[in-house]
Amino acid sequence: MTRAEMDALGWDSCDVILVTGDAYIDHPSFGMALVGRLLEAQGYRVGIISQPDWHSAEPFRALGKPNLYWGITAGNMDSMVNRYTADRKIRSDDAYTPNAEPNKRPDRAVTVYAQRVREAYPGVPVVIGSIEASLRRIAHYDYWSDKVRRSVLFESKADLLIFGNAERALVDVTRRIAAGESIKEIRDIRGTAFLVQPGWLPDAEWSVHNSTRVDVPGRVDTHPNPYAMAQEDVKACATENAQPEPEVKPVIIMTREQRQAAAREKAMKTVVRLPSFETVSEDPVMYAHASRVFHLESNPGNARALVQSHGDRDVWLNAPPLPLAMDEMDNVYDLPYARNPHPSYGKAHIPAWEMIRYSVNIMRGCFGGCTFCSITEHEGRIIQSRSEPSILREIELIRDTTKNFAGTITDLGGPTANMYRLACKEKSIEESCRRLSCVYPTICSNLGTDHSKLIQLYRKARAIPGVKKILIGSGLRYDLAVRSPEYVKELVTHHVGGLLKIAPEHTEQGTLSKMMKPGIGAYDEFKRMFDKYSIEAGKKQYLIPYFIAAHPGSTDEDMLNLALWLKKNNFKLDQVQTFTPTPMAMATTMYHTRKNPLKKVTEDSEVVETARSGKMRKAHKAFLRYHHPENWPILRETLVKMGRGDLIGNGERHLVPAWHPSEETGTAVAGDRKRQGGMPQLPVQAHQIAANAKRKPERAVAGGRAAPAAPERARPSILATIKTKPKGPRK
Repeated sequence: MTRAEMDALGWDSCDVILVTGDAYIDHPSFGMALVGRLLEAQGYRVGIISQPDWHSAEPFRALGKPNLYWGITAGNMDSMVNRYTADRKIRSDDAYTPNAEPNKRPDRAVTVYAQRVREAYPGVPVVIGSIEASLRRIAHYDYWSDKVRRSVLFESKADLLIFGNAERALVDVTRRIAAGESIKEIRDIRGTAFLVQPGWLPDAEWSVHNSTRVDVPGRVDTHPNPYAMAQEDVKACATENAQPEPEVKPVIIMTREQRQAAAREKAMKTVVRLPSFETVSEDPVMYAHASRVFHLESNPGNARALVQSHGDRDVWLNAPPLPLAMDEMDNVYDLPYARNPHPSYGKAHIPAWEMIRYSVNIMRGCFGGCTFCSITEHEGRIIQSRSEPSILREIELIRDTTKNFAGTITDLGGPTANMYRLACKEKSIEESCRRLSCVYPTICSNLGTDHSKLIQLYRKARAIPGVKKILIGSGLRYDLAVRSPEYVKELVTHHVGGLLKIAPEHTEQGTLSKMMKPGIGAYDEFKRMFDKYSIEAGKKQYLIPYFIAAHPGSTDEDMLNLALWLKKNNFKLDQVQTFTPTPMAMATTMYHTRKNPLKKVTEDSEVVETARSGKMRKAHKAFLRYHHPENWPILRETLVKMGRGDLIGNGERHLVPAWHPSEETGTAVAGDRKRQGGMPQLPVQAHQIAANAKRKPERAVAGGRAAPAAPERARPSILATIKTKPKGPRK
């Protein structure tokens, strides 16, 4: 972090200098620490510049010139997602910054940092990585500028981009540069992307397939007549017009295994050419087609290299990295992390650190394939798990070394808590599969759903002396969990601290099909099991569902039905999420193109309507918080437009009240009939619709208007019935 620390170590220079947009926390949950410790273990001197002032190149000279290369990352989050809300408004805080201070990183941090290090020390190779670079490796729709942008390789002018699980690629790149190889010659490592001249191929054995051979978009051109003459000049003589004699090749009979091996070998030497940046930036159908092909070529077992033209150069993407084996995962997580923020931060409050300081990451990757999520594009669909001893050692390390540890491990999880050690039943099947999800539309028959290894891990973790409780804070795939009632019982009996967060995301099938999420029936089944085992354990515990507003394919009617479901089940949510289109996600493709890349894309294929205007997105979000007075005006207006004014009123069966005296203050006062500041004026048609609906009689008032009947007594929200202990002072 500083020259003084380099002097204390006896370093005159660093081999690699890493630049990050996050505060430096030496913990394996933070990518910069993981990369730094990994390279350190290989014998390299690694410096870290955290959250530099990007307005000049001087802060990037703090540790001198790196001997090998610069490593650039925006941090654990995409810088645009980190800095802006779903409504494109700048956030007031940053969870990855000391004291949550905002504006400590620039927009598109990878590009800005890469440009500054070039200014600081020209000629030093620049390698970019992390989720921001990974999700922008090809032409992509950018929500914040509302346009298709070029690959981040062009904007950052980086020499190499490393995507996905970067450990193996990073070590290989570093070793080869240290051995004197030019970074411009490193072109054969999985999980890397770079710029090349048009038509470049690694060697003469490579072949190029157009993306339409993977998935045909739109109109299919007529096949040429096989009997057509080679030349159309009828004046030419017969000998000139004849086809050349075909080369005679012997017929070779191959076994099925030989054919498969030959196909795999050929695929390893095949690159799929995606539609160019210029094409996808102007043609939504071709953008959706490119997105579909990109995701079909994401399984490391069968994925081919991809190439995409950007003007006078091509972006070349090697095949995705192979998943880390269990011993490799252990080696990464067993490195000597300090497990604390850098001492220079003193007692500063860093929210992201406080959230994970007592948690343990047991796996990475997700085979769910949810279209709105970026995990698949970054970490892949194949689950990579740590061994049981490695996880238990980390729990003991937290117990022995982490300050203020009170005996509770807040999470044993990862992207999905209950996918630990789940995999395809046959490796050969896994390597040939091109499904976009292992659990949608149904759970694949080849997927192992045995949770016994995870149950065993939970039991051994609970038995560690000094550990009082193990909680599960990561997201749970409940459609998998119900396949193992023993796991649900173990989870509910021992690992829920009163509340368990799960994510149905929606209730309506039309929207769920665009999310690639299971129907709400799977939630109902899990809830029955959850309630049953909670009662058996003698505990009062609650499920807290998460939902997304304004997701592609979600109509006003879908959001209304979701709101009615919430009201029926007595959920009054405080925190809700509005869909944010992140680069390269399939739901983002739906948002931008209004086409569904989950199926073959053509001009006439399914149109996916999406809430795009600010007002419509606000209305969809308001449906999720139907109970809050600040949302009632926009909900009334939306319901009237939908012809559902019958849901406006003060009865139990109504969604929002016709009026309420507390709307100006934003606080509800049940049963208060006295008008304060006058009754809000509704459009005439709202009263007409309400009058035609079946509802309780209303008494007439002066002026011919009808005042609503006294509101029925509302039930308290499920969340309001939960008693929580008052928080003590922060230690």
